[in-house]
Amino acid sequence: MTPVEAQEALIRLQNVVKVFKTPAGEVTVLKGISIDFMHGEFVGIVGKSGSGKSTLINMISGIDHPTRGSVQINGINLHQLKEGKLAVWRGRNMGVVFQFFQLLPMLTVLENTLLPMDLANVIPPQQREWRAYELLHLVGLAEFANQLPAMLSGGQQQMAAIARALANDPPIILADEPTGSLDSLTAESVFSIFGELAKQGKTIIMVTHDNSLAERTGRKLIISDGEIVDEAIGRALPMLSHSQLLQLTHLVQRHVLSPGAPYPLPGLFVVTRGMVDLTGIAGEPSLNPQRLITGNWTSILALEQQGIKDAVLWAVDGTAEFIFIPRPDFERWLAQTPDARESLLHPEYAEVRLR
Repeated sequence: MTPVEAQEALIRLQNVVKVFKTPAGEVTVLKGISIDFMHGEFVGIVGKSGSGKSTLINMISGIDHPTRGSVQINGINLHQLKEGKLAVWRGRNMGVVFQFFQLLPMLTVLENTLLPMDLANVIPPQQREWRAYELLHLVGLAEFANQLPAMLSGGQQQMAAIARALANDPPIILADEPTGSLDSLTAESVFSIFGELAKQGKTIIMVTHDNSLAERTGRKLIISDGEIVDEAIGRALPMLSHSQLLQLTHLVQRHVLSPGAPYPLPGLFVVTRGMVDLTGIAGEPSLNPQRLITGNWTSILALEQQGIKDAVLWAVDGTAEFIFIPRPDFERWLAQTPDARESLLHPEYAEVRLR
């Protein structure tokens, strides 16, 4: 779970498990997910088809219930609410944007946008039509307000779905593959709207298949086989596959490094706070001190290229924190994942690895 440092989490998932029963038996789609989302974050969630992305969004929205674990939003345990109260709460606090729009076909674009206001009764009646037109103008659809959804293109229908999601000015926007069926220009427009909403303090959680879009959010999460990849591992090692990143996540340990207390270089490590100097030890070939800052990483593979078998880590300017994988575990993983060695040593990442 991402640590909460300066503020309390807005959304907190704790050990969320989701099991579906099928004719072939039980299928566990989410496997003990614990993650926090903060006020005003713009988070992109990526993962392969079937990894659990949409199920995770459904847990947060309350559309589906976890088999085990809890989802708390602003201290409210979402799945302890009865369905009626949950629907009212969702209407006032969340806007949900679906990949395939889910607009009511018999209502005009304007009426689709007004409907959440009428149901939630948050916006005063005399302001609702004005607000609906304002939102349709925001998404470029004011001139299509009286059209039925079938008369709009796919991109326009998605924009209408965004206007509807914003109807009650909710603090949380959940978007499940909102650009999945859109052309690149419309997808960019959707992303820009979300970016502006995040600047206004909205919390945006967007599932996407587009890694380049996720990279531009404030925080990217990778979900693989129903589990969240360690965020530091995911950021530091983008050359690895999602399944490889998850394997490393299972091996991760954490360490706080105090000044003057060297730590022997583990198999792989990523600095998560502060600065670390990497130096050789007595009897080893010369290794000029290498300074690594938050987000930098290295491994025994990098030092092998320099003929160095051992090195130590020193904290710089106070304590430092890093995650690491012990050398025996890392070497065992390399032996089981031979293609990872070439990926980790790719020249494109050398500067990131050691600065």
